Amino acid sequence: MSYLIDTNVLVRLANLADASHAVATHAVLELHRRGEELRLTPQVLIEFRSVATRPTAANGLGLTTAETEILSTGFEASFPLLEETSDIYTVWKDLVNCLGVTGKQVHDARLVAVCHAHAVTHLLTFNMGHFARMASHGPGLMVIDPANV
Repeated sequence: MSYLIDTNVLVRLANLADASHAVATHAVLELHRRGEELRLTPQVLIEFRSVATRPTAANGLGLTTAETEILSTGFEASFPLLEETSDIYTVWKDLVNCLGVTGKQVHDARLVAVCHAHAVTHLLTFNMGHFARMASHGPGLMVIDPANV
């Protein structure tokens, strides 16, 4: 099976002090042990950089750009990137129009579209509610909480 790793999982992997760091680490290690394909999309790495370099007072990690680059490079080495293709936009547009997706959820819809365009079957995320109504659209997507791996 193939899994797209959501930004919030990377953030917890990067933050040793986060209460969910151990859960995220266990989930990724266990999926890897099982031989599952763990993938990223450029969008996730872009979102990670945004959170990582944002001050802690603004719900970020407060890392420097150099620290963030080291972490991002490690994530890219560990989890292959899914290619950005024009098919993603077409799938995304259908998804947001069919389901009436608005606001911040258009970014989540794009992750679902990436999964559909690349035949990724699972999304690993701590934000289950963000994806609940979109998961059954199209070919379907299993949304997995790292705590349940």
